[in-house]
Amino acid sequence: MERELHFRQAVERDVDRIVEMLADDVLGSKRERYEHPLPESYIQAFKAIDSDPNNELVVACDGEKIVGVQQITFTPYLTHQGGWRATIEGVRTSASVRGEGVGTKLIQWAIGRAEERGCHLIQLTTDKQRPDALRFYERLGFQATHEGLKLKL
Repeated sequence: MERELHFRQAVERDVDRIVEMLADDVLGSKRERYEHPLPESYIQAFKAIDSDPNNELVVACDGEKIVGVQQITFTPYLTHQGGWRATIEGVRTSASVRGEGVGTKLIQWAIGRAEERGCHLIQLTTDKQRPDALRFYERLGFQATHEGLKLKL
């Protein structure tokens, strides 16, 4: 089914729906706290993202209903002759629309946004426990050219 989506910057009232989507999978359910009221940490994180001109929390909407989310961070680097890059994080689609192209449209939108901002590169990571996500990103042209490492604090 082809969906007519529109994309916009998230606003504070969207945080509940965003956290609901983040918590609605095997990995997310172990690390997120989707409860009412939401923990204040989510609102504080939203405010920090929203106040930073190099961070964008973007929602995909089908009509008024939020069906997807992603965060894009724009970072200047001295490498690549002082180029900018975009990092895509926290990509989620609503379980009700998975497999309907919403994720593809989210990433395509992010690519266009990175181009608008003059980025020379887009990077993202996906958990090794998400092999379907890895295949999804590869289908969209992303390549596993680097090893990503994380240190949990």
